[in-house]
Amino acid sequence: MSYAAVSGLATYRRTEVQSRTPLELVTMLYDGALRFMAVAREAIERKDIPARRDALNRTMAIVSELQSALNLQAGGDVAIELDRLYEYASVRLLDAAMKNDVAPIDEVRRIFEILRDGWATAASNSGPVGVAR
Repeated sequence: MSYAAVSGLATYRRTEVQSRTPLELVTMLYDGALRFMAVAREAIERKDIPARRDALNRTMAIVSELQSALNLQAGGDVAIELDRLYEYASVRLLDAAMKNDVAPIDEVRRIFEILRDGWATAASNSGPVGVAR
């Protein structure tokens, strides 16, 4: 891929992210985590350790980003429970890496699919920022 194509792609992605609402950005993070979990799972099945490591590292970075975005004071019990859930997900993903096992990935994937659907529903029902529904 040429430098111009890579630069154009980076600009497109930056614009896409900047034009999203916070709820849509959270949904995008879940999409990324789910995508990298699928890659990690496939890598484990292929016994491709470098690919597994990369995919799980990317997944855990997204989980960390989701966790760091929480406002534990303003978010109340929901934020506290999400914080606990993200911590649990991180531990299970580390288990997958240490044991080279797909079961922890499948467990986290099921949880994240439910959360992703909830955030996507909230994003689609919220409308543009500042517009009442």
